[in-house]
Amino acid sequence: MAKSNNSNGYLGVTEPISLSGPTEKDTARTQEVEKCLADASLYESQEEAVSREEVLGKLDQIVKAWIKKATRASGYGEQFVQEANAKIFTFGSYRLGVHGPGADIDTLCVGPRHATRSEYFFQALYDILADMTEVTELHPVPDAHVPVLNFKLNGVSIDLLYAKLTHVVIPEDLDLSHDSILYNVDEQTVRSLNGCRVTDQILRLVPNILTFRTTLRFMRFWAKRRGVYSNVIGFLGGINWALLVARICQLYPNASPSMLISRFFKVYSKWKWPNPVMLCHIEEGSLGLPVWDPRRNFRDRGHHMPIITPAYPCMNSSYNVSISTRHVMVQEFTRASDICQAIDESKAEWDTLFEPYPFFDLYRNYLKIEITARNEDDLRNWKGWVVSRLRTLVLK
Repeated sequence: MAKSNNSNGYLGVTEPISLSGPTEKDTARTQEVEKCLADASLYESQEEAVSREEVLGKLDQIVKAWIKKATRASGYGEQFVQEANAKIFTFGSYRLGVHGPGADIDTLCVGPRHATRSEYFFQALYDILADMTEVTELHPVPDAHVPVLNFKLNGVSIDLLYAKLTHVVIPEDLDLSHDSILYNVDEQTVRSLNGCRVTDQILRLVPNILTFRTTLRFMRFWAKRRGVYSNVIGFLGGINWALLVARICQLYPNASPSMLISRFFKVYSKWKWPNPVMLCHIEEGSLGLPVWDPRRNFRDRGHHMPIITPAYPCMNSSYNVSISTRHVMVQEFTRASDICQAIDESKAEWDTLFEPYPFFDLYRNYLKIEITARNEDDLRNWKGWVVSRLRTLVLK
């Protein structure tokens, strides 16, 4: 498990840059930031929050019923069937507390060693979900880098991953943060567990979760407006933005969100890439899993904007970034840093940061990709395949 604290008492791999807290002006600016986010409808309603909670409760019931059925089908006795358990965890934007209205929920189902991925998760559980009227748009992707079941439950989008542990019975109080959980599991399980383990580590490694959340919500909205929020085409996705914001929180542990936003742009517009961004030191671990190490691994040397995950095995979460997409992002950080300076001098408003990127004014040539298929299911499959290879198309 990554060390969350140095003996010196600070979070992160270096000392903080500044321990200053907010002035009255900073506090007022933070209120403006929060109003900006509320005006952009980035917070879900109480009603929607309750409905998500209910959906997660329902999903937990479904997998608990499924695992008993799977255990019985595996030939175990009735007493063992009664003890059988599977458990649902959340990760990503929902777990971090920065999801907006209508966002999907990243979930992980953890099951025991006899419930295999292909036979029980992608067949038996799939059949149970397919028979439920409240489940729609059910789409299994067993061959993905991280195998996933996509569906809607009562209208809420769910991405469900699966981790098969070596446990005979999954305890209800299972803690995924211990590295021993990765003992003797397959590669897909390591990757599936990674989302939860990384999300939980981020929350442990930031000095103030509330300021982190407000800042991250702001950064995600800004990145989407400026066209740099997309892992598949070589920019940054949700986890990358979360790690970048978390590092700024460590460097300015007492700062308010308005201060963190301007520091974010200032720091990353001047960052000496490909020096990595890390929340904690990379540890080798005792299980022999490969970790990010450009000195030893030739492929790691080719990464242009390394942002390292804080849970073992530590990996670069931004390997899709190319020289050109990094260049665009650094330009955007620089533009935003200048605007933050103007906001500080009362010469600009926060809204200026969110002006949409003038793509069609700046580029005379661009590529538009249209895809067709015979039916909805084929289109979902085909779209997933095409999207996963867009980056390669651009590079070539």
